[in-house]
Amino acid sequence: MPTPQADILYPKAVAILEELKKMVEDVNSTKEVISGELLIGASTIPGAYILPRMAADFKESHPGVSFEIRIADSLTTVNLVKDHKLLLGVVGAKTATKNVNFQPFIGDELILVASSERKPPAKIKAEELLKLPFLLREDGSGTRKNIESFLTKMDIRSNQLNISAILGNNTAIKEAIKADLGVSIISKYAVQEELDSGAFQEILVDGLSLKRKFYIVTAQRRTLPNHYKVFLNRLLQEAE
Repeated sequence: MPTPQADILYPKAVAILEELKKMVEDVNSTKEVISGELLIGASTIPGAYILPRMAADFKESHPGVSFEIRIADSLTTVNLVKDHKLLLGVVGAKTATKNVNFQPFIGDELILVASSERKPPAKIKAEELLKLPFLLREDGSGTRKNIESFLTKMDIRSNQLNISAILGNNTAIKEAIKADLGVSIISKYAVQEELDSGAFQEILVDGLSLKRKFYIVTAQRRTLPNHYKVFLNRLLQEAE
């Protein structure tokens, strides 16, 4: 257990080390070359379908930069930013987490899809959702949080659904849809290829529009290193 003296020393030592690191970063920021490792946290959809393309574009302009994208659910990613274990994240939903900033990023649409082999109807009423075998993401997922929010507006709770399985990522959800284990509400980014090939069919839900925003998350009291600032500005330009 730390001593009382250690409790006094530790935060002061961390502040000194942070200041030394910032001095180096400030000096490096005067150079024209942008370089260094970018460790980005992301929830599943931005981490798998959006950030890799943007990383490739950014690296063309700044070849001295390397990327690591750590994919976790939205809540985990936000907490890692809050705890200063990540400097920058992109998530699928805001959380009630203190000491972090959320900036709107690009939009997404969640759609209800089924295996085409099921021969689903093109459109259903909201109450018919309760009759379908449903695949849900795990607690903490931004997609699940958005689905529950949308369903609440239709006076439907997630525990009313006929849940076939709760799965931990979108790849598992897609494989379960292909196996006709059930239907799911999922990001259009994640299933565009299957929709184009005809493997999946979108089912419209009467009166239900499932549009959402992704968010860039940063710690409130943390100054980003220069190469992070430059990449953040690129993300914000993409948002515009």
